[in-house]
Amino acid sequence: MFRTTLNEFKTFAMRGNVVDLAVGVIIGAAFGKIVTSLVNDVVMPPIGKLLGNVDFKDLYWNLDPGKLLDGKVPESLDQARAAGAAVIAYGQFVNVLIDFILVAFCVFMLVKFLNKLSRKKETEAPAAEPTTRECPYCISEIPLAASRCSHCTSEVEPVGQASSAKG
Repeated sequence: MFRTTLNEFKTFAMRGNVVDLAVGVIIGAAFGKIVTSLVNDVVMPPIGKLLGNVDFKDLYWNLDPGKLLDGKVPESLDQARAAGAAVIAYGQFVNVLIDFILVAFCVFMLVKFLNKLSRKKETEAPAAEPTTRECPYCISEIPLAASRCSHCTSEVEPVGQASSAKG
């Protein structure tokens, strides 16, 4: 019983779609970390510098202005949380929002590229060899190997022989 279940699980886990999905999730998680680092370490610092040395991850609204830390008003998000103040950390939300937009744009560009590749393959497919031709007398379609037209009964040369028609 256990061996049968194990074999069924092995068959399920080794199917192409499951393996492809697992690889996609792993690569997606790694890509997400790269984009998060890009947003937090490359994109947001210059934006914060332009806005007057603002660190976006520390932007918050203090919903408990009466909460003090050692008798002082908290100056950072960490200090406000340490004081037990209720806060809305909108700066971190801005970082995550930019992170999402960059990931969505990269996925869009990847899908666009893959669609372009698949369209290119479709247009490059060679045309099928013709299997019929026109009868030179009645202009109806006849097989390439025909020696007589099925419509007008004229004798025609099969394709590959001299093209003079008898009639």
